[in-house]
Amino acid sequence: MQQQYNPQQIETALQQQWQDQNVFKVTEDPNKEKFYCLSMFPYPSGRLHMGHVRNYTIGDVISRFQRMQGKNVLQPMGWDAFGLPAENAAINNKTAPAKWTYANIDYMKTQLKRLGFGYDWDREIATCKPDYYRWEQWFFTKLYEKGLVYKKMATVNWDPVDQCVLANEQVIDGRGWRSGALVEQRELAQWFIRITQYAEELLADLEQLTEWPEQVRTMQKNWIGRSEGVNIRFGVADSDTELEVYTTRPDTLYGVTYVAVAAQHPLAQQAAMSNSTLAAFIEDIKGSKVSEAEMATMEKKGCATGLYAIHPLTGEQVPIWVANFVLMDYGSGAVMAVPGHDQRDYEFATKYQLPIKQVVTAADGSSVTLEHAAYTEKGLLINSAEFNGLDFAAAFTAIAAKLQQLGKGEVKVNYRLRDWGVSRQRYWGTPIPMLNLADGSVVPVPAEQLPVRLPEDVVMNGVTSPIKADPEWAKTQYQGAAAFHETDTFDTFMESSWYYARYCSPDYDQAMLDPEKANYWLPVDQYIGGIEHAILHLLYARFFHKLLRDVGLVQSDEPFKRLLCQGMVLAETFYRETENGGKEWFSPQDVQVERDEKGRITQAILKTDGQPVLSAGMSKMSKSKNNGIDPQKVIDLYGADTVRLFMMFTAPPEQTLEWSDSAVEGAHRFIKRIYTLIHDVLAAGAPGELQLDALNDEQKTLRRELHKTIAKVTDDIGRRYTFNTAIAAVMELSNKLQKASLATPLDRAVMHEACNALLQLLNPIVPHVAQYLWAELGNNSLIEHVAWPGVDESALVEDEKLVVVQINGKVRAKITVPAAAEQDAVLAIAKLDENVRRYLDGVAMKKVIYVPGKLLNLVVG
Repeated sequence: MQQQYNPQQIETALQQQWQDQNVFKVTEDPNKEKFYCLSMFPYPSGRLHMGHVRNYTIGDVISRFQRMQGKNVLQPMGWDAFGLPAENAAINNKTAPAKWTYANIDYMKTQLKRLGFGYDWDREIATCKPDYYRWEQWFFTKLYEKGLVYKKMATVNWDPVDQCVLANEQVIDGRGWRSGALVEQRELAQWFIRITQYAEELLADLEQLTEWPEQVRTMQKNWIGRSEGVNIRFGVADSDTELEVYTTRPDTLYGVTYVAVAAQHPLAQQAAMSNSTLAAFIEDIKGSKVSEAEMATMEKKGCATGLYAIHPLTGEQVPIWVANFVLMDYGSGAVMAVPGHDQRDYEFATKYQLPIKQVVTAADGSSVTLEHAAYTEKGLLINSAEFNGLDFAAAFTAIAAKLQQLGKGEVKVNYRLRDWGVSRQRYWGTPIPMLNLADGSVVPVPAEQLPVRLPEDVVMNGVTSPIKADPEWAKTQYQGAAAFHETDTFDTFMESSWYYARYCSPDYDQAMLDPEKANYWLPVDQYIGGIEHAILHLLYARFFHKLLRDVGLVQSDEPFKRLLCQGMVLAETFYRETENGGKEWFSPQDVQVERDEKGRITQAILKTDGQPVLSAGMSKMSKSKNNGIDPQKVIDLYGADTVRLFMMFTAPPEQTLEWSDSAVEGAHRFIKRIYTLIHDVLAAGAPGELQLDALNDEQKTLRRELHKTIAKVTDDIGRRYTFNTAIAAVMELSNKLQKASLATPLDRAVMHEACNALLQLLNPIVPHVAQYLWAELGNNSLIEHVAWPGVDESALVEDEKLVVVQINGKVRAKITVPAAAEQDAVLAIAKLDENVRRYLDGVAMKKVIYVPGKLLNLVVG
């Protein structure tokens, strides 16, 4: 073997060998236990970033480990290829989104291969390909036939920069999740899928997901937002109309002093027709859309409608107001306002001088005042007629029963979750497979006419969709009559909601999935991706899986058995103040840094001009702060194995990882030490036969350390996913191997056993150098196909133990005793030690405490 470690040469050769031999290609085998490992597929943005590298390295380590456990391992890769970034990049670069996307896929695929990830590339999918989205369109038409799809005019979240509708989940702090623009409200005809029909099952089945992070399950529970309350019907004065509200606090019903409705509520619209002030107010608040979180702190605005609601129990009339904190797409678009016991209602009532009435007091008898804030605790009812003195639970039951008796209400379970609006107005997405007919009706595109193809050879003209701009594209026929294709496209979360299942049979052209193959592989055993997808992709994918189950394509209830959410990758940030008060950010790779003995930065200088820059500490790698580290540059310098080792060793997978050039160099040095170790073992000569009954104490100790390490690494990788501690254990073992004797054939036999096992333990993490050195040790098979090393329990048995001897709690000696020695024998051996004898002379022994194999404590006086 070469004396110097050359990662580029080793890695390139092995990657070609893996490709030529189809090492990672997999087929269904009912005789083997399957393991489906999947990392969330990337958007083809042009190049990998370190977040990608970390995510995919974790998945590859798990996949390689499980393969060495003898399992049939599926690890596929593909591309989440539709979406706004491609469209925006195409506009900026005066090209077509398809051309831009396919070029990026080619480049990123090369990068993934360069990192040595063991993907079955025969299963590669790109969601922008017609053979993929054809089946998504087919599925949508089936859902339409089952009544799970509908179209209606809806108030939508409109991103004025991306010129696109956003789902509620895509609005973060009132801004578009991609553009960051303030989101507006607009009325548009939209297609919806009835995810609310699955709300209870989506909530209940979270209990099955015991191997998901609790944080993710909690986020989904909160987003689904199940609540038990009462639907209450208020009358409307001088009208036959009823106004329905939903409340989880029927105990406060007697405290209602006004009713608030959304600007889009029919009563508000009706009143505005004859009230110019109200009409102007509705127009003023119509263009703004806020998140629920913002409502707690935003200024409350309202306008009286001039209408009055009739209290269902007292018959009293209370004013109806339009308020900016009521949203039409939550509940009925109306709320009963109880300012005495709801802080939002209190702030509104205080601002507009509306009555505030107390109907709940503290259960413990303590005084309650509404002078400065609402009293929001549950307690005992007052000022509530025959319900006075009841606690919350009793009041809930009694008031609900009274309302039901009067025909004015009923108990209802409600959900925060809204139906999924899937219409988008941009071009680069799956065309929605629906036809608009001349009579105004809508029908699904017949199955034999699918896919409805998105034209790829287009010229982008601003943000206007080419299929909306070209009237000819939409023209078609339906049963001999003129028809027009829907020109909206799907939300791209549609594609990512079922891609994991398509990997099971990516080339199947008879149906969306091959049920036999899908049910062999699904559910995914290990899914890996960022926690930012907790209530977007992960909830939609769970919903889609249940839809797939209910049309008979899969048998399981959930798509992902175990979920790992990897932490972010952080890097140092450096900047200079600009003349206009802004900041100019510099790449860490362009900055020369000096540190003190504790690793703190003492000086940072820009390499190009030698002038100082300021450090802003660690933050998530991002374009905005120019602190992303190009994986390709690091691979070119150190090799892929070094990058992989750094990613796995520096932090546990779920925690943030801080990029460190010195730590990368340290990872590279460790690989070189392993390389040198194998070189030295080979140079020492051929090994003899491994005769276990002929081992001396040093050789037994070395084998014991080896098999203790195998046991730990197996548990750390296979069960705990603490890859960093597994690597630390291997490092500790390698240090001991470097010091071991190679003098005799038996020494070398022990070392060959240890080195072979060492490379097997390292293979999931640094597969290139592990395979290369494995072959150098004389192994003909691929290490990938060799079983994971087992633990030799007999090697763990110790003949002798080192026992610490304390006298009155102070260490006085360390003695070696037979492993099976009892307390009396250990005490006798201790008394032979000169230092122990010295402290025992002339004193009485009061107590002997022996912890077998570890500690002998003598109490004297």
